[in-house]
Amino acid sequence: MITKVHVIGAGAWGTALAQAAALAGRDVTLVAREAALAEQINATHQNARYLGEQTLSDRMVARADTGALDVADLVLLAVPAQTSRQVLGGIDADRLAGKPVVLCAKGFETQSMALQSEILAAAAPDAVPLVLSGPSFAADVAAGRPTAVTLAGANDAVTEEVAGSLASGSFRPYISTDVRGVELAGGLKNVYALACGAVEGAGLGLSARSAVMARAFAEMTRLIVKMGGQPATLSGLAGLGDLALSCTSVQSRNYRTGLALGAGQNLSEITTENTILAEGVKTAPAALHLAQKHGVDAPLIGAVNMLLAGDTHIDSIVAQLMARPLKREGDS
Repeated sequence: MITKVHVIGAGAWGTALAQAAALAGRDVTLVAREAALAEQINATHQNARYLGEQTLSDRMVARADTGALDVADLVLLAVPAQTSRQVLGGIDADRLAGKPVVLCAKGFETQSMALQSEILAAAAPDAVPLVLSGPSFAADVAAGRPTAVTLAGANDAVTEEVAGSLASGSFRPYISTDVRGVELAGGLKNVYALACGAVEGAGLGLSARSAVMARAFAEMTRLIVKMGGQPATLSGLAGLGDLALSCTSVQSRNYRTGLALGAGQNLSEITTENTILAEGVKTAPAALHLAQKHGVDAPLIGAVNMLLAGDTHIDSIVAQLMARPLKREGDS
């Protein structure tokens, strides 16, 4: 039985997931990078830096080390995708052997193009990988607002047990076996959120944004299926659900960054917070590489990369997209 949950990463998402586990009745250890942040969380039952005045459960204890990892029944890794390898490299692989490790970051490692599950397999080959994704904002989860997500794992029994340990009246995990599809969808939707934000920032209208979302869904489906994901995943929470949320709300860091790009700013002008935390900025080049590697036509991913490069105005990019040869909807 899972009673003790260890969450690595005390940013907004890690803290929110720790709160979800605590609301589900688990005893939770939240690992922060800085001792001062851990002390502040324990003293105030708030993570003011990332979640404002949201009250945190007293079933949650923060610390700045992984000393409680050995007694944990379940581990959630909730650090940015680009830092997962470094964080896991600081943990002895034997300490994760046999433990379910839920990967909560959405994105590909820029240099290696690796998925989070591939990074975990290299760092701790005997850990049991699961992937959490779906339409969810940290503020909603931490506040106990109704949220449904997808939890994917290769072993049904383990996945069901983990889902049950996190489920509550406000947090509902749906189970999937499509680890690859769920993981790919979580990373790619960030790229398309940049695109939709840019359309809005450029004042191109809601019709244009809706068209981008629909074509993004088609493009994402082509790539994910070509890379071994299941088509059914795309119509669920990890696919369409997460895409719709990220592409329409200013709560999405990727969407906000796209807004600024569409308004004419370049990456150096956009706030440091958005640039660092918007995973789509790092994911876009990797997504383009993967599309080219697998021979998948991905004009929207290409357009986002052109926009991020800063040497082509969005009006020109849109003109190129609109001038593409006409085709039947549904054609690959």
